[in-house]
Amino acid sequence: MVHLTQFVAVLDDDESVRRALKRLLHSVGVQVETFSSGEAFLDTLSPATSSVPVCVIADFQMPGIDGLELQRRMVRTGVPIIFITGNDDPAIRQKALAQGAAAYLTKPLDGAVLIRAVQIALALR
Repeated sequence: MVHLTQFVAVLDDDESVRRALKRLLHSVGVQVETFSSGEAFLDTLSPATSSVPVCVIADFQMPGIDGLELQRRMVRTGVPIIFITGNDDPAIRQKALAQGAAAYLTKPLDGAVLIRAVQIALALR
């Protein structure tokens, strides 16, 4: 599905969620890099590096910057963002999707739905 040099970034402050998503995506041949915060991820996106993910899966509510701020900072990259959240607020969902989120999924995640969302995001890229 993705070349070895390409990867999907998974951002979640919960290590068990990061591990589970990495296992799930590896099971369908997707390379994954995980980050415990939006800041840690954004620090890797300097112009000097060519390691820009093909897709980002991010917990919407993390300490530090939230999903909408992450989305705002990444808009110039064109990288699709799939948000995952345990708190599905329809107004926030609508705002995230209106600002270009590829998907907005609620926890607990359905693995097949997440994989399909990643496939759609990668096809749009």
